[in-house]
Amino acid sequence: MPELPEVETVCRGLNRLTQGQVIRGGEVLLKSTLAYPFCVSEFDRNIQGTTIACWHRLGKYLLGQLTDASTKSAGWLGVHLRMTGQLLWVEDSLPVQKHTRIRVFMEGDRELRFVDTRTFGKVWWVPPQVAPETIITGLKKLGVEPFSSEFTASYLQQKLKKSRRPIKTFLLDQEVIAGIGNIYADEALFKSGIRPTAIAADLTLAQIKSLRTAIIEVLQTAIDKGGTTFSDFRDVTGINGNYGGVAWVYGRNGEPCRVCGNAIARIKLSGRSTHYCPQCQQL
Repeated sequence: MPELPEVETVCRGLNRLTQGQVIRGGEVLLKSTLAYPFCVSEFDRNIQGTTIACWHRLGKYLLGQLTDASTKSAGWLGVHLRMTGQLLWVEDSLPVQKHTRIRVFMEGDRELRFVDTRTFGKVWWVPPQVAPETIITGLKKLGVEPFSSEFTASYLQQKLKKSRRPIKTFLLDQEVIAGIGNIYADEALFKSGIRPTAIAADLTLAQIKSLRTAIIEVLQTAIDKGGTTFSDFRDVTGINGNYGGVAWVYGRNGEPCRVCGNAIARIKLSGRSTHYCPQCQQL
C-alpha cells in the first residue's frame, strides 16, 4: 500500500502537472470506486467546468481543491489509493488500461486516470461549503502529521505509555501518526535501533526521541527518492520510486545488514511481514 512518501510524491506531481487545469468531465468505469456522490451522473455534472486549484496530502489521502470560473470554491476531489491505486496523467488518446476505474478529462487532450487492480481504492467529490471530513470520514480519525509541529517527543511519549502493543504495530495506527505503513515503520525502527517486538509503553525517553528523529529522516529520504516501488506504485507519469534500492531492512530478508553485515530477519507481527536486524536492533 502506498504510504506517506508515495502519496506525497503523487501530490507533488499532481500540483506540477494539473494545477490550473480545467476539467471537461469525467467517466466512471467501476461504480464501486466512486465513494461519493452515489450517482455517477452527479459526479460528472459537478466536476465539469471546474479548475484544479491545488492538491493537498493528509496522511495517505489526496485532496484536490476545485474552483469555478469566478475562482469560488467548487468542492474537492478526494482520493485514497489503498493497496494498488495509481493516478496517471496521460494523453487521452492513450488506450485505456485494463484496470482503469475513473477518468477525469482535462483541456488540452489530457486526462487523469485512476487505475486500481485490486479495486480497494476510492474517489470522492465533496460539494462546496462542505468540510471534506464530513464526506471522507476517515480524515476525522487521522493522527498527527510526522512533519508537523505537533509531532513532538512529548506527544509520542504520551501515546506510547498507554499502549502494550509491539512498537511496530503501534506505528501502523493511523490514529496516532498519519501516513506511516509497513515499509517505513520497519525502516524507522532500524534507524533508531529498536526491535519491532518491543512493547510500546516500555520505551525510554531517549528511545522515543531517537524514534521520532528516525521517522522524520526516513520519510524525508523516501520522499527525496520518489517513494518505494515493490509492485504497483508509480508516480503520476508512471515512473517507479527509488527508495527500495537504499532501504535498510524492508524487503531485504536474508541479505546482509548495511551496517553490521548480519542477515536481515523477517517475522510476522500482527499479520504483517516485519524486517529487522537482530544485531543492530537489540533494544
